[in-house]
Amino acid sequence: MSISSTAGYLARRAAQRERVRILYRRALKDTLTWAVHRHLFYRDASDLRERFEANKNVEDLDTIDKLIADGEASYNKWRHPDPYIVPWAPGGSKFTRNPTPPSGVEIIYDYGREDH
Repeated sequence: MSISSTAGYLARRAAQRERVRILYRRALKDTLTWAVHRHLFYRDASDLRERFEANKNVEDLDTIDKLIADGEASYNKWRHPDPYIVPWAPGGSKFTRNPTPPSGVEIIYDYGREDH
């Protein structure tokens, strides 16, 4: 193997690892949306981990790409239609509940201790 093909191989493997990591994290977070109770989530998360671990030792790059594509397609097919969003995160129910005041409005934080 030449240096350039080795570098290409390593770059492709690194990209595949990143895609797998992203897919696993997304699927795990989506599992938490589907399983409302923790005891259900732990079982589903364990099943998800087993699915990823089953292909951990595959070495063929084209097979890995196909497995990743199949996993991403399965994830997109079974994604939750209304995912849970942490209330204070963007898109959550409390996000910008207390928006910043418009310009020109002054807020005094030392209530009752203002200089007269």
